Amino acid sequence: MGKSLEKWRLIWPFFFIFFLHTAAIFLFTRGFLLTRTELSSTSSCSDLSSSPCSSDSFIDPSTNKTLHCWTKPAIDRVIIIIIDALRFDFLAPSAFFEEAKPWMDRLRVLQDLAYENGSSAKIFKAISDPPTTTLQRLKGLTTGGLPTFIDVGNSFGAPAIIEDNLIYQLAQNGKRLQMMGDDTWLPLFPNHFHKSYPFPSLNVKDLHTVDDGVIEHLLPALYDKDWDVLIAHFLGVDHAGHIFGVDSTPMLEKLDQYNEVLKEVVEILQNQSGPGGLHEHTFLLVIGDHGQTLNGDHGGGTAEEVETSLFAMSLKQLPPPISSIFDTSHCELDMDGRKMCISSVEQLDFAATVAALMGVPFPFGSIGHVNPELYALVANTWTDQGTTTITTTSKNAYCSNLELWMQQYAAVLCINSWQVKRYINQYSTSSIFGFPAEDLLQVENLYAQAQATWPNVTQKEVLLNEEMGNGTCQTKISILQAQIDAYKDFLEKVSELARSKWTQFDAMMMGIGLSILIVSLVIHLSFIKRARNQIWVIKGSNCGLIEKPHSNKVLSFMTVAVIFGLVLYAFSDQLMKSILVISAIFARNEQTFVYIVSWLVLLLAIGFLVLSWCNVGSGSDWNVDSEVNKKGSSSNHYSEKIRKECSTGEQGYSMKCMIALFLVAIRAFSLLSNSYILTEGSVARFLLATIGVLNLKEVLLEESTVLVAVSFLLLNVVLGFTGENGFSKDVTPASTSISVNVHVSDMGQFFWMLFTEVMPISVLAFLVFRSFQCTTVSSQWRILKYGFLPLVILSYILIPVYWVLESNVVAIPRITSFEKNLLPLVVYSVGFGLLLLLACCLVFERKEGTSKCTGDIHIAAITMLTAWGLVILMLLGRQGPRIALISILEGWCIIRSQKVAQKKEKLENTNNDMLYDPLPVTQWCFLAVSLFFCAGHRCTFDGLRYGAAFVGFDDFNIVRQGILLFVDTFGISHILPIFGLPLLVTFEGPYVHNKRGRAVFFSKLTQVFLIYGLISAITATFTTICVLIQRRHLMVWGLFAPKYVFDAIGLMLTDFLICLASLYYF
Repeated sequence: MGKSLEKWRLIWPFFFIFFLHTAAIFLFTRGFLLTRTELSSTSSCSDLSSSPCSSDSFIDPSTNKTLHCWTKPAIDRVIIIIIDALRFDFLAPSAFFEEAKPWMDRLRVLQDLAYENGSSAKIFKAISDPPTTTLQRLKGLTTGGLPTFIDVGNSFGAPAIIEDNLIYQLAQNGKRLQMMGDDTWLPLFPNHFHKSYPFPSLNVKDLHTVDDGVIEHLLPALYDKDWDVLIAHFLGVDHAGHIFGVDSTPMLEKLDQYNEVLKEVVEILQNQSGPGGLHEHTFLLVIGDHGQTLNGDHGGGTAEEVETSLFAMSLKQLPPPISSIFDTSHCELDMDGRKMCISSVEQLDFAATVAALMGVPFPFGSIGHVNPELYALVANTWTDQGTTTITTTSKNAYCSNLELWMQQYAAVLCINSWQVKRYINQYSTSSIFGFPAEDLLQVENLYAQAQATWPNVTQKEVLLNEEMGNGTCQTKISILQAQIDAYKDFLEKVSELARSKWTQFDAMMMGIGLSILIVSLVIHLSFIKRARNQIWVIKGSNCGLIEKPHSNKVLSFMTVAVIFGLVLYAFSDQLMKSILVISAIFARNEQTFVYIVSWLVLLLAIGFLVLSWCNVGSGSDWNVDSEVNKKGSSSNHYSEKIRKECSTGEQGYSMKCMIALFLVAIRAFSLLSNSYILTEGSVARFLLATIGVLNLKEVLLEESTVLVAVSFLLLNVVLGFTGENGFSKDVTPASTSISVNVHVSDMGQFFWMLFTEVMPISVLAFLVFRSFQCTTVSSQWRILKYGFLPLVILSYILIPVYWVLESNVVAIPRITSFEKNLLPLVVYSVGFGLLLLLACCLVFERKEGTSKCTGDIHIAAITMLTAWGLVILMLLGRQGPRIALISILEGWCIIRSQKVAQKKEKLENTNNDMLYDPLPVTQWCFLAVSLFFCAGHRCTFDGLRYGAAFVGFDDFNIVRQGILLFVDTFGISHILPIFGLPLLVTFEGPYVHNKRGRAVFFSKLTQVFLIYGLISAITATFTTICVLIQRRHLMVWGLFAPKYVFDAIGLMLTDFLICLASLYYF
């Protein structure tokens, strides 16, 4: 019972900090990553009767019923072919780019159609809104709204769309929908499709299942009459990009395959497009949901990711193109002298445009506008549909078609603007903050101006000019153009306003979360002071604790403050809102209020933080606990001795504290800049090298230590070189093959593979073997040495064998995929089995009531790293052992340098054996950050190495693949460094195996875990401050928000792993 209380007294701060960080992250995230308010209202045909755009022409006089819905259908059927991750240069001719690339001009059938049928077929550059994951783009395309970042979390399990959307409107108005391809569509629209052929989409290693399924059903469906809207979603290009990158053979093969499929589709459509044909009034759209970088990523941070392509084709020949006023084309000539013009279109406009062409109501939440160039491609938009009361008698052949089209397009924009205006009005009244009053006033004025000219100018003046015969073509067109421009100005202003203000940030929630996070730093410091100030005094069989009461007072005060704040928020929400409103009056707006409060709390906390850290080695104001005071004079003797111990070395120790604090502060403040966020790995390696240079300066007189310091700097350079060359997108690339009959010209490549891949994992296996063989362990650990060690060595052999089979170095034609996958499964079984055995050893130790000695903890740490290392090495791929070996050597240099520095301090009598130097922990933390980036990871969702989730598996299971992806992402940067932290203490030197020796050891171990957690918390806090400041920044969703999510998850994972490690090691 006594040992349990002693253990709990050491580890309970870890759990309390975990609770505080979880609460802070939850509150801030709830305020920052809120989705916009989704309105449940839907549009219906009857709504138009209340708009200023309706007219008598909508009603049949004989039946008194409406002739059509909002707009008269211009097409009967539409085919939407989605090519996932379709880059703009996949479709646009190479003449539009400075340099031709292998992946250009592969979709020749669409290019030829655009060249030959300029008025009825056209290529567009489609601009999407970040974040550009498939789920967000499908929601954006169908709702006509802007995406929200929080939906990224649902990318692997999309909920049904509850707001109005194009698919819902088509189904509600009697259109029969058929879908084939990516199964993401079905969860989004569960009851909307007349027929559906979904195929699993999340196995990025599978390039063909979805595409083959689409091809199987697409071509036969073109002959069927049982659909009005056909959606075919191809995925091969997206998966090829994720695994192999854009400049790869599988990508080129996919593009060639699509070209052949599209050629057959166009041929079928053209053959049945004659008068009375099945596809006489069919509209073909080939569109990408987003682009991708050369590495296959698509988070939305670059132009390559947000720029995609759209091809539109009407099967009827049209009149001459619309006026150049609407044309935004950029034209180029190809090698044959053919001219092609490409315009830009916003994906935001897709839903409104298709709804207008199909004659269904616009989705209620759509803020896009009907694109004039897409609308003009359909032949029926050039005929009088009776959507206005204008009846022309002009026979001017030069402009009659254009005039009629502009009249009809102006009427469509009138409906479009009215729908957007009513949505903005309802959103502003339904949302807590809505849009700023000054912006709403400007929108109101623009709409009022446009609407004022609609009945008074467009209809009456055009009719008057025609009746009097004095209206010239140019006069009438200019009047219509002015009306169209007025509507477009209004619609563009609304979309601009939505892009800048759309996300509804909860400033109060964000402020509370950030404040708790900042206060937790101070509490974290207090726990470190508490751990440093605990000195065990031995008197016979009795032991007592000497500690500073000041830290307890600070801890108690901060704890009460945090709990009071949480309770106040939970039960006094209206009071907090009132305080926010009152404060905002003085601060002019809520953003300024958040800045003032956040920076005030931050500055106060930093001041206390620096003051506390600088004084952390102080030896004054020590009191002896009551158990020791009972011993009288002898206790005073020990107390005086402790005072002397803790007072020595204070100056030198404080300098190291200041260096560590300074370097941590540099990295923390660098996170306030987007440029440094993009190069975070390089910054961490630079700071790591800085500490190495400082160590080198101190040990120039000692040859052995100089070698260690120089080795550390060289290893840091090698680590940076490895990171810059990076991991390939494919974990085990099948495109790399080396024949067994190696030719002389290939010998260099063959030996390079042996040196960079086989040798590192062989060295790792040898190190593990020697670690187990050279360690004397107690009886309960003996099974690890004699039972699991052979299995571990076997696993280290199976890992490179699996890579050889995957890379086709040795051709074994009879081996099946199942047999190949058995190798990773064996490695996973050994790794997780070893973890299970460690858990059993922990339970056994508790039942026996035994306590760990430093040797037990050393072998426990080695065993834990070995168990996790097997799984992580398998997931990291062929370059993983090289990274792991470099990290082990750098870790050894850190430990060795610390041991030498401690020995030097003991010789100079400036060492305090109860205080742990924070500099090695700082190095350890910077090394962990460097490993994250050198292993090929980035703080973006498109940087996730999805291929690692399928090592050993061909099918998809969301839980299993999610766990593997999580371990791959955070294994080498979080799991291994945290479970390896005890090595910093165990390698310091032998500890006396008595109560005081154990007390010194566990006091230092507690400090190590707390310091490491504090550095991670400081990093996450400054990332949170950056996100708060930059939440209106153009790159907030492409850069700052993903960085916040990764750091927030990393902080909670760090706290969780420290809690587990404390239960395991203490």
